Amino acid sequence: MTAHGTPCWYELTTGKGDLAKAGDFYAAVLGWRIADSGMEGFSYHLARMGDDMVAGLMEMPEDVPDMPPLWTIYFTVDDADQAARDIIAAGGHIHREPADIPGTGRFAIAGDPAGAGFGILQPLPMEDGSDSTAFDQQKAGHANWNELMSSDPAAAFDFYAGLFGWTRSTAIDMGEMGSYQLFAHQGTDIGGMMGLGAAPVSNWLPYFGVDAVQGAMTRITEQGGTLIHGPQEVPGGAFIAVARDPQGAHFAVVGPK
Repeated sequence: MTAHGTPCWYELTTGKGDLAKAGDFYAAVLGWRIADSGMEGFSYHLARMGDDMVAGLMEMPEDVPDMPPLWTIYFTVDDADQAARDIIAAGGHIHREPADIPGTGRFAIAGDPAGAGFGILQPLPMEDGSDSTAFDQQKAGHANWNELMSSDPAAAFDFYAGLFGWTRSTAIDMGEMGSYQLFAHQGTDIGGMMGLGAAPVSNWLPYFGVDAVQGAMTRITEQGGTLIHGPQEVPGGAFIAVARDPQGAHFAVVGPK
């Protein structure tokens, strides 16, 4: 079973009537194969890269019509109900109480003390004993990095470290923008935390791996997306680019130039 604190699922919530268009965009940009999950009474599309399931796509729920399109990152927990209580005790918020997803597990939607939203998932054991395939830093088309922009990154680290057991890794000096703090899970760097920068509110940003960032940037603009930043080289020799899809959800890509 995927270990507590591991990023395990990436979910796009897009505008009403935009589900098919959003799927077409990401299929063209990231090479995903997208199909309806077959959930009764609810349109939820699943994205696969090869045989691996990597993301979910859905329309904005009726009870939150004013929320802009966005990506939500889910992290594995051993006990969703206990994790929800821990989130509240640490100053966070639960926006959607723990509930069961048939055949998948128990989930909840949360917010950290600064307001950044994220999900938690207590997954059911897979029949073959395998782990989640959504986050894989060695494969293109999979999530590769998880970045938090926060109004209080130091407090945010303490919150997530207490909840998920993450540890501090390298801190990169970004001059006037402050420090970019890498964080690790079970000894592997899985993301970074920083101040708000140009972001208006605290938020999580998913990075998806690609074979070539320049090529991905071309596909993003050809498919109607908007490039916000990049390409920029990052420590380790990879390049990144930050973008917005045609419906308004932000994401990033990482890989060779």
